[in-house]
Amino acid sequence: MSVSTDAAAVKAEQRRTWDAVSDGWTREWETFERGGAALTARLLALGGVRPGHRVLDVATGPGEPALSAADIVGPAGTVTGVDLSPAMLAVARRRAEGRRNVNFLVADLETVELPPHAFDVVLSRLGLMFAVDPGAAFGRIARLLVPGGVLAAAVWAPPPRVPLMSLGYGVLARRLDLPSGPPDAPGPYRLCDPEALAAGLTDAGLRDVTVEEYPVPFRFHDPAEYARFTRAVAPPPVRRRVEALDPAGRDALWAEVAAAAEGRAGPDGLVDLTSTALTVRAVAPA
Repeated sequence: MSVSTDAAAVKAEQRRTWDAVSDGWTREWETFERGGAALTARLLALGGVRPGHRVLDVATGPGEPALSAADIVGPAGTVTGVDLSPAMLAVARRRAEGRRNVNFLVADLETVELPPHAFDVVLSRLGLMFAVDPGAAFGRIARLLVPGGVLAAAVWAPPPRVPLMSLGYGVLARRLDLPSGPPDAPGPYRLCDPEALAAGLTDAGLRDVTVEEYPVPFRFHDPAEYARFTRAVAPPPVRRRVEALDPAGRDALWAEVAAAAEGRAGPDGLVDLTSTALTVRAVAPA
């Protein structure tokens, strides 16, 4: 199998995966945005998004930070959101109804037909780590930005710093004997090394690269809500293994996920799963 064929197969599988989990992410959107909105605000500030800007949102999913950027750029600006998943973008388009300054494309960043130097700012919230070839993605971003344009993005820190994802998945991996993929495969923690991330962006031709930690304040009303969230966004391979259990086994599994979250509950009962993102700011060469 050639490298290009292999990459195409990975992207096709990613599309199927994100389409399959779009319903769960839609149901849990407000839950996620309790923390996600703060990360969006940070990226908009890092990017210096302002009225009249042309903005690209890479791996926009259900539409953030694209929609928040559209509120800022106003009628004189434009926002384009790209994502591999038609189902995710269907949600984004519903959220964008009535807005004339934002459009969404089902596309892969590495191959999407967009002119060079077309954007003042490129944003990506927790999406770049799913690129099949991060170096190619970074290089494409550099070419899409106007000279002096800004990339503002966020990826996850290492798993122990991201209890939002790793706490529940740790239970699932142990109970369901889930295989661990290769560390260089596309996935949530693929870009969790800040030094390697900065080096990759620099190698792609971007300059003034800064990578900083940002605590994303995810909080749940109780452990049961966290278990519900984890269940809703579980990818298809996990769902299939869960469904293979008998009803009692499934109930016990989700009860164990909830129990794992109990240790994070404060005196008010809220479960604090503040998770660390690595925020990136980089500038296209003038």
